[in-house]
Amino acid sequence: NILLKLFCDFCSASFSADDYYIRRSRCIYSSPDFSDMVYIDSFYLNKFLFTQFNSTLRKFVGFSEIGMRVAEGWNNSPFLLTERTGVNVCTFLFKSEDTPDLVKVVKPKVKLSSVSQAGGRHPAVLMCSAYEFYPPHIKVSWLRDGKPVTSEVTSTMEMADGDWYYQIHSELEYTPKSGEKVSCMVEHASVNKPMIYDWDPSLLEYERNKVAIGASGLVLGIIITATGLIYFKKKSTGRILVPQQ
Repeated sequence: NILLKLFCDFCSASFSADDYYIRRSRCIYSSPDFSDMVYIDSFYLNKFLFTQFNSTLRKFVGFSEIGMRVAEGWNNSPFLLTERTGVNVCTFLFKSEDTPDLVKVVKPKVKLSSVSQAGGRHPAVLMCSAYEFYPPHIKVSWLRDGKPVTSEVTSTMEMADGDWYYQIHSELEYTPKSGEKVSCMVEHASVNKPMIYDWDPSLLEYERNKVAIGASGLVLGIIITATGLIYFKKKSTGRILVPQQ
């Protein structure tokens, strides 16, 4: 590894067979047009960060005595010019049509629903769920009549779906008030303004009606089936079989 050789030359250190070296490169952004793209290239020795290149600084920075010597050497080598092109490579990759969707900015799918609870202090609980979004950083918050809610809110951390996308769930425990508007607000790099989803209490009534209709249909089906069986049994009992000649 050429970089490891340069590292050894600049720090003038010897290493044992147990020492190991890791390089981690990242592209970080938050705006949909990638205008704030930052390229960070980090170098670790035995899990400790010793030198890092940051495209906003346009140079290497050391984080230890050895790391500072390495950073000084790399800042005076052709390697610095190569690293400075890293932010352009990041932008190109994320804009490219050939780049898989899983590494692009993906807008979250949001679902607002009512959930049951046991032993809560309030009679109602709403859940706001965001699915299949990327990058993972996201903010989910609640509004009541347009004002932020700071209490009775519980949220999960961003969780990986297993396919490079992420999901998050936030619950609001509250006491409904007549005429009040409750909303879930989602902020993500995939959109340039917050997405607001209003809870419609009629949806809950609609779901209840569907359950009631389904239950009524089930009971009616059972009654019809039972009536048919009783009729068939009576007909079978009253029938006299005549031997054929």
